[in-house]
This record gives sequence, C-alpha cells and structure tokens, in this order.
Amino acid sequence: MSLWNNLFRTKSLELLHAEMLGDNRLRRVLGPVGLTSLGIGGIIGAGIFVMTGRVAANEAGPGILLSFVLAAVACALAAFCYAEFASMAPVAGSAYT
Repeated sequence: MSLWNNLFRTKSLELLHAEMLGDNRLRRVLGPVGLTSLGIGGIIGAGIFVMTGRVAANEAGPGILLSFVLAAVACALAAFCYAEFASMAPVAGSAYT
C-alpha cells in the first residue's frame, strides 16, 4: 500500500458493527454530563480564566460579551456536527475509528 492509502485508511460501518458484537468491544460509559464536560474542557483552556478580566477592563470592555457569544455559537455548530456524525456511526469511538 502507498503512504497515502495508509494515512487515510478507513473501516466500513459493517465492519465496525461486526467488531462491536465481540467480547473485546469498548463499553459506552460516558453520559451526557461527562461528554459535555469533556467537550468544554477541550475547548476552554486555563488562560480564559486569567485573561478575561484583564482584557475586559483594559481593551474590549463590554464587547467581550459579544465575542463570547460568537465563540459559543461556533463551538455549538462544531458540537452539532459531531453529534450528527455520532448518530450515523453508533459505535464506541465513532468519530475516531
């Protein structure tokens, strides 16, 4: 196989479903709260807690609220895309298999 094929190799949904029927499958243990917390933790870094007050006081003022709303909308759209994909491939680790 070429390097290109090795980098972009995928499994079919039928094969993923067949692998989920065996004994050594991944268990689905994260619920909505855990997944939401994991997603927010991946999006928000620690710097947001340090820099928000400083930027609001010195640079942006009330405009920082608008930037947070715009960022929240963008993150929600990305989350909806992952949710739609996860419903298409309902196996553990669907977005990463």
